[in-house]
Amino acid sequence: MSVRDIPVNTLAGQPSSLGDLGARTLLIVNVASKCGLTPQYAGLEELHKRFADQGFAVAGFPCNQFGEQEPGSAEEIAEFCSATYGVSFPMFEKIDVNGPQQHPIYAELTATADANGEAGDIQWNFEKFLVGPDGSVIARFRPMTAPDAPELVEAIEASLPR
Repeated sequence: MSVRDIPVNTLAGQPSSLGDLGARTLLIVNVASKCGLTPQYAGLEELHKRFADQGFAVAGFPCNQFGEQEPGSAEEIAEFCSATYGVSFPMFEKIDVNGPQQHPIYAELTATADANGEAGDIQWNFEKFLVGPDGSVIARFRPMTAPDAPELVEAIEASLPR
């Protein structure tokens, strides 16, 4: 099963899946509103807009597992993202990315190793996974990798649908 096929709810609570976004390259990110890395929202939105016409989308999954930095309700998260960063990319329900309640999408994603060959648990907010149009997980970028990092942008460009 591809991560595209796993059921998930939108931030508004509607049943969905990543497959509903079409045959796009996706950058899946666990996000939080009260983190030192929260300004990455701006860079993620920039990436989303820059490559949207080429078959790309960012997909955000709020998570409150790291320092309780995403305590808000779905409505509060949506308002924060819209008002503060103008987020237009798809946002999904708040989930657990590690542990016994880990969402099945993250069970699949965390099997992917990063550039150092390390797979396993998410380290912190804003860990990024690049997923190809076919649903294969192409690359994993740790939280400190900025959205405009050359290695991330190059990986996106190389994986866009042809």
